[in-house]
Amino acid sequence: MMNKPRRNLIALAVLGLLVGFSGCESLTSPNSNFGDLDGLTSNPDRVSLATAAQGLIIGYRAYFWDANDLVGMLGILGRESYNHDVADPRHESELLGGSLQPSSPAFGGNFWAEPYLDIKLGQILLDGADQVDDAEVSAGEKEGLRGFAKTMQALEFLTLVNTRDDNCGCAITFPDDPREPAAEASKSQVFDHIVTLLDEAKGHLQGASGFPFRFSSGFSGFDTPATFLQFNRAVRARVAVYRSDWAGALQALSESFVDANGDLGLGAYHTFSTGSGDRTNGLFQPGGNPNLRAHPSIAIDAEMQADGVTPDDRLVRKTRTITSRAFSGLCSPQSQFPNCTVGFDIYNSTTAPIPIIRNEELILLRAEANIGLNNLGAAETDINVIRTRSGSLPAVTLTSAAQALDQLLYEKRYSLLYEGGHRWLDLRRYGRLDELPLDLPSHQINARYPIPVDETAARQP
Repeated sequence: MMNKPRRNLIALAVLGLLVGFSGCESLTSPNSNFGDLDGLTSNPDRVSLATAAQGLIIGYRAYFWDANDLVGMLGILGRESYNHDVADPRHESELLGGSLQPSSPAFGGNFWAEPYLDIKLGQILLDGADQVDDAEVSAGEKEGLRGFAKTMQALEFLTLVNTRDDNCGCAITFPDDPREPAAEASKSQVFDHIVTLLDEAKGHLQGASGFPFRFSSGFSGFDTPATFLQFNRAVRARVAVYRSDWAGALQALSESFVDANGDLGLGAYHTFSTGSGDRTNGLFQPGGNPNLRAHPSIAIDAEMQADGVTPDDRLVRKTRTITSRAFSGLCSPQSQFPNCTVGFDIYNSTTAPIPIIRNEELILLRAEANIGLNNLGAAETDINVIRTRSGSLPAVTLTSAAQALDQLLYEKRYSLLYEGGHRWLDLRRYGRLDELPLDLPSHQINARYPIPVDETAARQP
């Protein structure tokens, strides 16, 4: 899995994370000059642990900020978006027209190395919490660190299993000797490990008195042990739904921040700023002729409001009209969609946040779990909350499990549009990827990313 040379690179990368926090928005490190990885591992103190904890937030954001990162790539695979970057035609030739390549580090490889980097940093933080003196960090704060670190590790493992799916082999434990390869775990085993991490984190957070570090502003309202536990349970509910554990999902949701009467946007977010050393949101592309574009089917498939003229308000809010432009056969007469005049307006500034998980998704996850349990009345209530509040659409009546699932997938498509590849993930889970449109006859549907070629090479005897 992670061979010796790559582990050395990971150590260097972790060190790079630790020295790079001082410019990051709302992540005020107690000592911006801290950068001693050996000190963190051999003699941790409050400052080094706080910096490492903040690093987990930055590390998780590392593949969410750019057009070639998770939102953009999975958006293309799920026919939510295009990227008409003339400098790299692989956005069409590989993601839409060909097979995903294990040798493409910028086309999915970052969803492998970067999660493992953050997982490693999380383990360093956990080891440091065990070593640091109680006079530096109280026992209750150590529990907070443990609950936080395991929750963040679970999110990173979720990225690995979501992108690789049945192609895992994905390591979940690592030998002490860096010369030894890590054991490969199956998709089911990775999911088991994620559940273990989240549930262990719950126990730590219940025993925590506080956190010895500052969260980014994206976790505003989820920065105490009790409220971060609600975030943890929200992630746990998502994982349970992904595993068709409907009862487990409802239990986790009951402990989360789900609220059908509350702010649909309430949740945790990746945040950005123009501050020195920080990153801006690379998904923001203004003007009438951007590279990043909504897939035309998004507008075509939208339901109409009661007037029969105005589309689903989620489409109205999240998109804008742009100039059509051909790209590698897309948006041309030979394409199923010859005109591409829909652009995104979701991320409308360089500092616009990207959701990690929010209330609107949780309400739909609850509906999904109830559909799985054939509780159609409860599912109908939650679906209509989203339809009326977020879409300004008429309420629906659910008459069968099949119709209910169709309706749920429609709501998730527009509620979670361009937020993290939800369309691709949802259709794959239900074996419905063949419902995605093919722009050109030569196109195909890619279901999962391969393991990167340097990883498979490292596993060879």
